[in-house]
Amino acid sequence: MADDTTDINPRVRYEPDEKPPFSLSVGLGAQLAMITIAGVVLTPVIVIRAAGGTPEFMSWAVFAAVIVSGVTTVLQAKRLGRIGAGYVLLMGTSGAFISVCITAIAKGGPGMLATLVVISSLFQFALASRLSLFRRIFTPTVAGTVIMLIPVTVMPIIFKMLGDVPKGAPAAAAPVCALIAVAVIVGIALKAKGSLRLWAPVIGIVVACGAAGYFGIYDTARIADALWIGLPALAWPGFDLEFGPVFWSLLPAFVFVTLVGALETIGDSVGIQHVSWRKPRAADFRAVQGAVTADGMGNLLSGLAGTVPNTTYSTSIAVTELTGVGARSVGMAAGAIFIVLAFSPKALAVVLAIPNPVAAAYVTVLLALLFVLGMKIVVQDGLDYRKGLIAGVSFWAGVGFQSGAIFPEIFAEIAGGILQNGMTAGGLVALLLTLFVEAAKPRPKRTELPFAASGLPELRKFLADFAARSGWDERMADRLDTAGEETVLTLLEREEGRADETPRRLFLVAHKEEGEAVLEFLAGTGDENLQDRIALLGEQAAGPPAEQEFSLRLLRHVASSVHHQQYHDTDILTVRVKAPAG
Repeated sequence: MADDTTDINPRVRYEPDEKPPFSLSVGLGAQLAMITIAGVVLTPVIVIRAAGGTPEFMSWAVFAAVIVSGVTTVLQAKRLGRIGAGYVLLMGTSGAFISVCITAIAKGGPGMLATLVVISSLFQFALASRLSLFRRIFTPTVAGTVIMLIPVTVMPIIFKMLGDVPKGAPAAAAPVCALIAVAVIVGIALKAKGSLRLWAPVIGIVVACGAAGYFGIYDTARIADALWIGLPALAWPGFDLEFGPVFWSLLPAFVFVTLVGALETIGDSVGIQHVSWRKPRAADFRAVQGAVTADGMGNLLSGLAGTVPNTTYSTSIAVTELTGVGARSVGMAAGAIFIVLAFSPKALAVVLAIPNPVAAAYVTVLLALLFVLGMKIVVQDGLDYRKGLIAGVSFWAGVGFQSGAIFPEIFAEIAGGILQNGMTAGGLVALLLTLFVEAAKPRPKRTELPFAASGLPELRKFLADFAARSGWDERMADRLDTAGEETVLTLLEREEGRADETPRRLFLVAHKEEGEAVLEFLAGTGDENLQDRIALLGEQAAGPPAEQEFSLRLLRHVASSVHHQQYHDTDILTVRVKAPAG
């Protein structure tokens, strides 16, 4: 008999459905909150300082951001209906929005920011509900390129903040404090091991603030004046509903960044699934849809509250992998701690008092890592010459438009100056090139069949015609016939007992790719992932198989790979079949 421990991850101590001791959940939740609270608070601080906002609005925006981050972190872990992933996914303010949020406040005021955030969040809900339809357009190449362009658009603003100190401060204050922050953060991140590396940003900020106190630029009076428990002054900005040129020029950029944030959430929600279970399993894209929906809810709440949008933090994955605790109670504890901290003005004042050179140094490291993350997303998707060309051309187009070097007399005023933002311009180029590549591919064969056994003759005829048009012999045609029939029969077996008796249709898309036949079946949903089931069959001892297992074994024999993506109301089963040798 096969060893049942094969491929089991022994580092996973608690899976999402399990309940660790209360003290462990609270302790790990507090660690997650402490690691990320600086980023949650500093993003709105940097945005509002750079845009020239008032201190009252900054205090309100920070309070609202922490509250929204706490609520959506709980929502991600708890998973209410189709909202939330059901995993430990910390939510916090998004650094990707720094550039567009600064522009929105500077050009239209806080009310303009609130309006843009609310409207752009609706696109995220739409993406989550129809995620399967956009998988070919919002590719990792597009997302990675846009992420690489975020530092290009933000760095000029951040570099100006490096020297921003109160009048009368020593000349060495700004460079020394900024250098200390960068040196400590980078030094610990490069040399430390284990959990200490996760604390690198916090330690770097604390040490640099100590130096800032020595130079007299750390605002201790703000901390002394703040209450231990209380609320900030109500500075809700309301909404700008004029929908003038500023709104229309910035809306595409906000939508783009929102969709890029959704792509980051997709990656995080897939990653957290990989580290939360003892036994490897295929990614559940229903959980991914839930994560994106919760992300959209966070952006909607952020807009309604008048603060900067939020997104998932990849720190959740690192901490879960390090500790081996993927229990939902940890995420719920972290979210609750965020909410408690929001009602402590003194705790928030400690972060708000951080001087601009220290905050800018921290964000410089963050944006550098964001640039590398963008490169990794592009490369990990498999960098062939097409994807490399799309990423390279789009990135440098974004740099050129951001710097005003590409025919500014022609493009500066198009669509209200939309191309003056490098991230938007480069993202549009990447999206257009991706659409061109998809349109230039050979047109695949498509058919629509009754989702019933009565559709099998039509399926066989379609696959035989596809094999003949692709130049394959009778042996390959037989393989395709077997793979198609067994896939449909297996999907039909999973439909038995379904409460909804509405007739369903089966869509099949077939194309030839590097000597293989790629069959993509789109059908109704079921509870069991066939990819996991086929992998499990390889571990079981031989014996008389059940009827469904026999069908799956046959499919496993003729298919080179089976990839099953489960969405709400849609199953996408991709079966690859290699042509026989010779």
